[in-house]
Amino acid sequence: MASGVANRAYLLGPDLVLRVPRTEAFVADLVKEAAVIPVARAAGVRTPALVTFDASRTDADVPYMVLERAPGVDLAEIGAGPGGTWPAEGVFREVGRELARLHRVTPAGVGELTGVPVEYDPDAGAPHRLVGGLLADGMLDAEAARWLGGWFDRLAERIPDGPPSRVLVHGDIAPQNLLAAPGPLALTLTGIVDWGDAMWADPAVEFAKTPLWGMPAMLGGYREGGAADGSYDWEARVLRYHLTWALARLRDPTPVPAERHWTAPPASRLLGILRFFASSPPEPWPTLA
Repeated sequence: MASGVANRAYLLGPDLVLRVPRTEAFVADLVKEAAVIPVARAAGVRTPALVTFDASRTDADVPYMVLERAPGVDLAEIGAGPGGTWPAEGVFREVGRELARLHRVTPAGVGELTGVPVEYDPDAGAPHRLVGGLLADGMLDAEAARWLGGWFDRLAERIPDGPPSRVLVHGDIAPQNLLAAPGPLALTLTGIVDWGDAMWADPAVEFAKTPLWGMPAMLGGYREGGAADGSYDWEARVLRYHLTWALARLRDPTPVPAERHWTAPPASRLLGILRFFASSPPEPWPTLA
């Protein structure tokens, strides 16, 4: 099957999928998935059930996992998107509702989960240090650095002070991890897969690996699911993550052409932000630019 960065995937007949870590370095992620998947399913999230997790290394030189197979193919393979054959807004809205269920899972509610780390937010000055470093490295001119610093200042005004409550996040909500099946009129979400990046974190970080063009629908579904606090400026916080990570990629601009994820090309995030704001996005996004 189409495989990810961490694991190779194989079909075991029509109903099961075998996942094997590519190297020893990715074993910890598979152990984490074995702990997280049952919790996510108990919360009502559409993700394939765990059938077997074997860490004994009796049958293979690394642990392995067998999962039920969800129908459909991933959005990256379908080519869903603004210019693709299939519009994906409905799938992203469904994903938002699924994340609303997942983000009700807290450490207080389920206790520690094996291998699931706590992701700490960068301090308020981190984006400005990033911009200053890019200026010093010659990656930005002085005017662009001032403009970006002002943009981060305006976003900060819309984001409450203090760390957000941490919840269980999938950590890699990207097209290659969203399975969908074509219906008579549109795509339907059939499963969210690959929990190797799960962590306890700010729920807004969950939206940082989805292309911005899918964000209005995803946040719309998230609000419909009842998890979005009305006092929390979700769009501003999500945009800060996208902008920060796009600029950080400039400091490590090495292409990785073998990777399937949309952020592998160094310029993808910056171009995605430009494309999104040039496409007349709905309110409140224009007020954030």
